[in-house]
Amino acid sequence: MIQAPRGALLRMSAGAALISTTSIFVRWAHVSPTLSAFYRMAFGAAMLLVLLFARRQSRDFALRDYLWMLLPSLAFASDLFVWHRSIDYIGPGLATLAANFQVFILAIVGVLFFRERLTLRFVLGVSLALFGLWLLVGKEWSSSTPQFRLGVCLGLFTGVCYAVYLLSLRRAQAVRPGLTPVRALFLNSLLSAAILGMVVLGERSGFAIPDAQSWAALLGLAFFGQVLGWVLIASAMPQLPASLVGLLLLLQPALSFVLDVILFARPTSGLDWLGLALSLVGIFIGSVRGKPAPVGEPA
Repeated sequence: MIQAPRGALLRMSAGAALISTTSIFVRWAHVSPTLSAFYRMAFGAAMLLVLLFARRQSRDFALRDYLWMLLPSLAFASDLFVWHRSIDYIGPGLATLAANFQVFILAIVGVLFFRERLTLRFVLGVSLALFGLWLLVGKEWSSSTPQFRLGVCLGLFTGVCYAVYLLSLRRAQAVRPGLTPVRALFLNSLLSAAILGMVVLGERSGFAIPDAQSWAALLGLAFFGQVLGWVLIASAMPQLPASLVGLLLLLQPALSFVLDVILFARPTSGLDWLGLALSLVGIFIGSVRGKPAPVGEPA
């Protein structure tokens, strides 16, 4: 029986619930996918800087900290670039679920480069998740629009970008022990905002936020998804078993899907719900392989 501190359980659950809202806020903002990604990171960096000042941890960032965080930030900026487009094409719920297939990318990397064993449990997890995804999108793939198919592919590619982010972040934190979770979140937010800002300039779409709803959505995206949710998760993770962390983090794709159905009237059949359940079970089985990954933003 898993014994865990009640406070840590509540913080972990609350954090996972909060980060499930990120795709909803993206949908609510009347701006381009790249611009919503930019403001998520820019506003998030500003909020995290205030938190670091309050904790008296805002000093002593070395040039090497910035350099080691360049690859994770590039990977995460790429993650948001493709994921926000996936949200536009297939909706918040399915885009979030597809991005969570990153657990299988991480497992395959572990087998190929870190001599981890390919277990029967992993094969079962992949099989369940893929069958669940097929129930959601595959059975009508031939009649789907090109935009829908692209959205599914972009959602899955988000998982690849996020896996690169996690692996490079793990390396950066190993080499630079001073990169605590909040400090790493701040640098990643700052550098990702700079990268995405350059993309916005290249797209020539401008930085204007058109209305009050978009302002509220982008500030909510940064505060709940980029800052508060992951600060809660970071504080709870060390006190919880890896299996429980993996289970509670599944609240993110599950709640995103439910919110998509409730808020955006996503057409959902019984087979869709079965596909969601099988995918979540498969992702959970594939994610429980040992210690949790380093703390970083989800997609």
